[in-house]
Amino acid sequence: MSYINDKKIPNERWKHIIPPCILVYIVAFMDRTNISFAIAGGMDKALGMTSTIAGLASGIFFVGYMILQIPGGNYAEKKSAKKFISISLIAWAVLSVASGFVTSTWQLLVLRFLLGVGEGGVWPAVLVIISHWFPNKERGRANGFFMMNFAIASIITGPISGWIISFSSWRWVFIIEGCLALILILIWYPLISDRPENAKWISEEEKDWIINSLKEEQSRIKSSNKTSNNGNSIYSNLELWKLTSSYFCYQVGIYGFFLWLPTLIKQLTNSGISKIGILSAFPYIGTLFGIWIFSVLSDKTMNRKLFTALPMLGLAISLFLSVQFKSNMWVSYTFLILCGFFLQGYNSSFWSMPPLIFSSDEAGGARGFINALGNLGGFVGPYFVGWLTVAVNSNVSIYFLTIAIIIGCLINASIKFDKKTNSNTLNSSESF
Repeated sequence: MSYINDKKIPNERWKHIIPPCILVYIVAFMDRTNISFAIAGGMDKALGMTSTIAGLASGIFFVGYMILQIPGGNYAEKKSAKKFISISLIAWAVLSVASGFVTSTWQLLVLRFLLGVGEGGVWPAVLVIISHWFPNKERGRANGFFMMNFAIASIITGPISGWIISFSSWRWVFIIEGCLALILILIWYPLISDRPENAKWISEEEKDWIINSLKEEQSRIKSSNKTSNNGNSIYSNLELWKLTSSYFCYQVGIYGFFLWLPTLIKQLTNSGISKIGILSAFPYIGTLFGIWIFSVLSDKTMNRKLFTALPMLGLAISLFLSVQFKSNMWVSYTFLILCGFFLQGYNSSFWSMPPLIFSSDEAGGARGFINALGNLGGFVGPYFVGWLTVAVNSNVSIYFLTIAIIIGCLINASIKFDKKTNSNTLNSSESF
């Protein structure tokens, strides 16, 4: 059944699929980044951590994070993303709570590594769910709404973590926020469905439109892959390596920013932990606006490459200027807020590209591969920011993040789509 006017199609999928996905990753993001507030709130002194060790503790998460990326993406695509994420929720809840009881840096490093393993397959699994529910013409906005979890989590993590530390200690940040994952399982499992075929709440009209739209999309991709891949593994596809390299550079930049923002604000303002928590929220309010604007423009123009590159350039320039105006506290802080605006605009367009290059059978593994190796940038960014801060100064560490983001932007510009595959869906995405 074909529909000419998509506006007649019911939109229940937006209400039932996106909110649970957002909630899952809000809690995941809180549990991986609250260490930055614990460090600023006294954990470094309690455990005798240097800036280099603090960067290592923040970044080692991403070494563990890569382990389940490809298996998780494949399991989600071929079996059940819903079940995989449910098990992951329980695992990372236990590990996060355990982090509140550490007495040495080696214990913290082990738990941070295992937390990365526990959260590792969740990202590709959620993207699999979104790809099963939203055809290409909607996928930029669907990804954009999901990516808002970063901003929401960052907005609430700062004030909540600062508040918890102000009346207790850094240990309770891990314990209380870890328990949220256990509560979330009661929301996630009853609400989510892996595919339209499994959902009881969806109308036949909406179900047919989604299924037929995705079949048409996959038919074009498989037709193209017969001539372009010649049966080769996706890992020999140059575009996969370009996507991964671009994402790696991006992760270097944003996680260096995420995990050191509270410390940067502390150095800039000489504020207490409660005020740091509040000030750290404002850049992420800007993130909400940035995600929405760039995802809408991406779907409207279908120019995925352009609206992946623009947020990267904006973030790099804003980071650079935040250092240049460091002598003026509020001007520098304004540029940190602008960093927030550009911070996640990249993701909605970027994650719309793999399903347009790979078939549905390949896309789960491709997403996992990109996220696994790309997120090693989440180790490199925090670690080198800590090391450069000690070895040189904090300004040089921010220059390092800026350069990494620009390199990622240049790699992104070289990514190519097959014109035959995407002629009906991308329109202008080749023009960048």
